[in-house]
Amino acid sequence: MLFFIEVWERFGYYGMASLLVLYMVQQRHFDDAHADIVWGAFSALVYSMPMLGGYLGDHVLGLRRTMVLGATTLGLGYLLLSLPLNAALFPAMGLIALGNGLFKVNPNNLVSRLHEGESSKLDILFTIYYMSLNVGAFVSILLTPWIKDHPQWVVTVGSLRFDSWHLAFGVSAIGLTLGLLNYGLFRNYLRPYGAEPDFQPLRSSRLAAVIALSLPIVALLSEVIRHRAAALTVVGLFALLLIYIFAHLLLTGERSGRNRVIACIVFTLISIIWAVYNQQIYTSLTLFALRNVRHSLLGLHVAPAQFQDLNQFWLVVLAMPLAWLYGRMGRTRRGDFSTASKFTVGLYLLAAAFFLYAASGLSARGGVTSPWWLVAGYAAQSLGELLISALSFSMVSQLVPRRSRGIIMGGWFLGMGLSLYGGGALASLASIPTGITSPVQTLPIYMRLFAWLGIGALACAIVATALVPWLRRLTAGPATQSALTPAPDPAPVA
Repeated sequence: MLFFIEVWERFGYYGMASLLVLYMVQQRHFDDAHADIVWGAFSALVYSMPMLGGYLGDHVLGLRRTMVLGATTLGLGYLLLSLPLNAALFPAMGLIALGNGLFKVNPNNLVSRLHEGESSKLDILFTIYYMSLNVGAFVSILLTPWIKDHPQWVVTVGSLRFDSWHLAFGVSAIGLTLGLLNYGLFRNYLRPYGAEPDFQPLRSSRLAAVIALSLPIVALLSEVIRHRAAALTVVGLFALLLIYIFAHLLLTGERSGRNRVIACIVFTLISIIWAVYNQQIYTSLTLFALRNVRHSLLGLHVAPAQFQDLNQFWLVVLAMPLAWLYGRMGRTRRGDFSTASKFTVGLYLLAAAFFLYAASGLSARGGVTSPWWLVAGYAAQSLGELLISALSFSMVSQLVPRRSRGIIMGGWFLGMGLSLYGGGALASLASIPTGITSPVQTLPIYMRLFAWLGIGALACAIVATALVPWLRRLTAGPATQSALTPAPDPAPVA
């Protein structure tokens, strides 16, 4: 049930995400740096707002109701983005950021309740669940650029003229509609799971208060995305909030709990590094594909935005074998690999990916390189993502008490938001100066950025390798759930 909710939600989000930077550059005539910064600010808010959704899910409306409210808000945001009105761009982005915040953390929180205290099973479950995100994304990233590339497809409704770009954005709204229909048909399967408010009657006053509060939040978010100084201020405030959350947990918890929080902080920092690199998929790597990669693969034409689908392809292909490996290792005497080891290997793979992107220029002809370099680079980057991002949900489930799991998952997303803004700022370093159009001139700019990113990832991986034994000691001991409620046989955390 949760798998298919995420399929359609990610179908909507990635359909929009695959085009938005290109739309700003090609249709709204933003320069590269402006588009990268706007996307970075938008992404930061998309991943920072789940803190609000986590709190509402845990303490106000319940996980299931907040999830539905978020999906509805996202659908309205995509619908607004599909309107051929210049003034609609930033309000639509604000609405999408809020909708993602309300939605994102609550399905993850529900998944974490299916196998409480069983770390290996949770790793398997979250790896398969993470695959669902990329099934929907894979289809939409193929579909929306294909629709956009048919400029003759125009629909006129009254005074509104929907060109192929806006029709493509409209497909994202259809995805959320299908996701809500899916939930309506099969919601009974989720009734046994949720937070305390899920098992209480809905209080209409609470729902009305949340909706009333959402309207000024959307207006504020749209202005923050529009103005760079406001975005920097908000990112700074969110960074202070993240520090406060972890500091509060460190100061108020017992010693064993504090050890787990310290481990959670380190794993969150690694996830933040991953997110900086992942942001390049929608910024520098997409613009690199536009200008310096041959637009054909296996004899088929591939639009620049469709190269993003290599990430989704490898995530889907590699997720099940990885889940099988976790299960097999979990049944051995030695047990499954530790979370620290998995995160560290993920960093090495991230470094390998960006060295491959940088090396692609060495065999370029006329400044245009083979798409197979992207195929190989995305394979390494996607496997690293499965070892870091996919397991982050499982990591929080194992290390954080149930009563605060939603807000800590929100804190994890907040960290992602901060890093995504940083990723957009890093991508802007490869902004192509005005007047430069030749692939021969643009290629060295991208090669330089990718090489430095590869060196940075390698340095982080070496540091993480040194920390693995320490992290294993911090996470050793009884599982989180057994620390909350007495259990006769506490299960060790891998």
